[in-house]
Parts: sequence; structure tokens; C-alpha cells
Amino acid sequence: MRWPAFARKTHKWLALLVAIQAVFWTLSGLYMTAVHIDIIHGDRLVKAEPAVPLDVTGLVDPAHLAHLVPGLRAARLERQLGAPVYVVETEAGKALFDARTGAKLSPLSEAQARARAKALFAEAGDVVSAELLTKAPLEVQTRPMPLWRVEFEGAWRPTFYISPFTGELVSRRHDLWRTFDFVWMFHIMDYDDRQDVNNPLIRVFTWMAVATAASGAWLLLYSFRKKRRVRKAA
Repeated sequence: MRWPAFARKTHKWLALLVAIQAVFWTLSGLYMTAVHIDIIHGDRLVKAEPAVPLDVTGLVDPAHLAHLVPGLRAARLERQLGAPVYVVETEAGKALFDARTGAKLSPLSEAQARARAKALFAEAGDVVSAELLTKAPLEVQTRPMPLWRVEFEGAWRPTFYISPFTGELVSRRHDLWRTFDFVWMFHIMDYDDRQDVNNPLIRVFTWMAVATAASGAWLLLYSFRKKRRVRKAA
């Protein structure tokens, strides 16, 4: 076996395979650096709720709330749609209660989910659709279900995911984020969950890149040795 020829062929094919992936790394990296991460996060889509003091006069006492909610573990008083509410955590999960009457408000209806999402939306677009999801789509795969998916008018299809149990904004998405998630998949080579930055495929390509560099170094050393032999023969 002619080892230099073997190294040359190995270097050529490895370089070709690594170069194809390198193109994906470069293009995805360009997108991720060109679009500011704050835009990707979608913070501008969410209206900052003013810190207005809550008047606790006439509200259900937290001690009495424990009698209304079996298995109560924690309760948080906040304002939603201009009204005081308790977001409670129980042994069975989370729930939402009217802080004035103690009436249970969850799970939210479609109209309530639309109103809550609209109140949190910082732009002028109206709600286009609302759907209660029981199976998580890829873009919110780590979030607990069910969730209300509320989509708005406007550039990049802004979408809010609202908890039907607490009325909380669980996540926000838009097309620039979705594009980022797509190119991130190519960047880390996780074509399944798009989360594992140390998956077997990227490790294989890393070692292929090392092998490409090693075979290239071998060919470079061989070319120097060949030049020396030619000079001695001359």
C-alpha cells in the first residue's frame, strides 16, 4: 500500500464531507449573529405590566383560601386583566382563583385566553386564532401541556403560549425565532430535539475534522520530504 496515496485520498473525501457541514455551520452562524438575540427572545412583544400596588381590602384572606383549596401548598397574589387573582399551587397542580370572591377561574376558556394574551401583547395586532394544545409542538416541546396557543396579526407571526391553569405567559414565539431554531438544528447537528450540543453526530464530525487536519499535515510533511529527495538527486 502506498501510504501517501492513501493519505491523499482519505484527506480528499474527509475534507469534502467536513466542508459540506462547514457550509451549514457558517450559514447558520451568520444568521445567529446577524439577528440580535434580544429580537430572537421576543421580549419586545410582551407588554411590561406596571407595578401598581394592590388594594387588599375585601380580598379573600390567604388563611381562608386554604379552606377553599384542598392541598394548598403556596399562593401568589397578582393582577390579571385589571383584577386581583390568586395563583395557587396544590397537590393536584396549579390553579387560578378570583381574589375577591374565591371563585375558581381556571381552566381558562378560549375567550379568557384571548383576553389574557391580548393584554400582554405589546403591539397593535389583533388575535388571529386561539387553540388549546394537548400535545406540545416542537417549538415548546419542553413546556408542560396543555397550553393555549394564541397567534396575532403582524410581522413574523407572533404567538403567545398561555397556561390555562394560571393565565401565565409560558412562552412566546415568532418566525425569526423559528428560523433561528431551524438553523440551530444544523449548527449543533441535533435533528431530533435540537437541544443536545454534544450528540454523537457532532462528535463524529469533530473527529472527522481532526482526521482531515491530521491527513493534511501528513501530506504536507511528505511533500517536504519529497522536495528534499529531488534536491539531493539534482
